[in-house]
Amino acid sequence: MVTTDSLPTEPPGSLSRAGGASIAYHQVAGRKPGLMFCGGFMSDMTGTKATALEAYARRRGQAFVRFDYQGHGASSGDFKDGTIGLWSEDAITVLDEVAEGPQILIGSSMGGWIMLLAALARPERIAGLVGIAAAPDFTEDLMWDRYGPEIRETLRRDGIYQEPSDYSDEPYTITMTLIEEARQRLLLRGSIPIACPVRLIHGTADEAVPYETSLRLMEQLESDDVEVVLVKDGDHRLSEPADLTRLEGAIDALLQPPGQND
Repeated sequence: MVTTDSLPTEPPGSLSRAGGASIAYHQVAGRKPGLMFCGGFMSDMTGTKATALEAYARRRGQAFVRFDYQGHGASSGDFKDGTIGLWSEDAITVLDEVAEGPQILIGSSMGGWIMLLAALARPERIAGLVGIAAAPDFTEDLMWDRYGPEIRETLRRDGIYQEPSDYSDEPYTITMTLIEEARQRLLLRGSIPIACPVRLIHGTADEAVPYETSLRLMEQLESDDVEVVLVKDGDHRLSEPADLTRLEGAIDALLQPPGQND
């Protein structure tokens, strides 16, 4: 059995984007549909879920891709210059130029929003979606709408706000550009024309993204094949061994048995 401790340690590949930017990624060859992981806000592809999913893909013989958005991890750029549009285009570029054939996209937190945008842009490539504490529209619903007058004024005046984080020693760098650009990409305000199978896993004790977000997402998706799994007392990360086993089970259910894939 492959564990995360025994994953190969070769350097990541590099994918060029416009303006000299580069996206770092790791790719595993294997059966299709492939698995592609979209990480969260200020997370990178060395995190627990990303590496556990690679180990799972290797055990199963499934194709797999993990990557860093611009301004994250080993990719180029500054985080403060990032937007939902930029990061979703990074994901779409990886989907187009690295991943091969049909894909199951797996998105954690912000990555759940990114995977939805990628699925809308490339519906013919998507075999399924798995959200882990998916956070579509978080910049509006969980940031701007919750900010008091003082923080909003800081953003309007300075264009930037350093928000303390429960998940990192470094504060979240929130820019007014991030908030305003994301308003063009809000999804929960209407029907979402995604028809593939969708699985959403969310902890009931998630203090960063309330589990009601996944319930709301389920209602807005046009797909008839959407399931929400609520994890009693589960936190935002959902990265404990039991959480990872649950995640693997959700992916297993979307995949054909080994040996019957292309």
